[in-house]
Amino acid sequence: MTIIKDDKKAQDAPLLLDQQLCFALYSANLALHKLYRQLLAQLDITYPQYLVMLVLWERDDVTVSEIGERLFLDSATLTPLLKRLEVAGLLQRQRSRKDERQVVVTLTEQGRELRAKAVNIPEAVFCASACDIDTLTSLKTGLETLRDNLNA
Repeated sequence: MTIIKDDKKAQDAPLLLDQQLCFALYSANLALHKLYRQLLAQLDITYPQYLVMLVLWERDDVTVSEIGERLFLDSATLTPLLKRLEVAGLLQRQRSRKDERQVVVTLTEQGRELRAKAVNIPEAVFCASACDIDTLTSLKTGLETLRDNLNA
């Protein structure tokens, strides 16, 4: 935050771009996505697809709605992502045997193998951030709190 001495500037401070939390988040997000785009090019997947794969690497054989809950995405946004990952041979979608209204997503062998290629991505992001682990942990916790508060 900048210190504003002029009364007119102080009045305008709430609308200055550099005073906006949203812009700090937006511009940091742009920089982070640029880095991920470079790192994920070797895996031939996009950042949103990477997030889906992270969910599946954590726990395979989940419903579309479970993936959506984890990623804060609705099915209209998630379905095209899943279709592209299925066409790429990384996962399969099929109706649940327990409840035909639900679609279950399962990794293919190729999808499981992709995990080994992605294992160094978090470390590369950490190094590129040039921040210490305590700073990043605190930032992550703060952002999760902000997200949860805004979603409440």
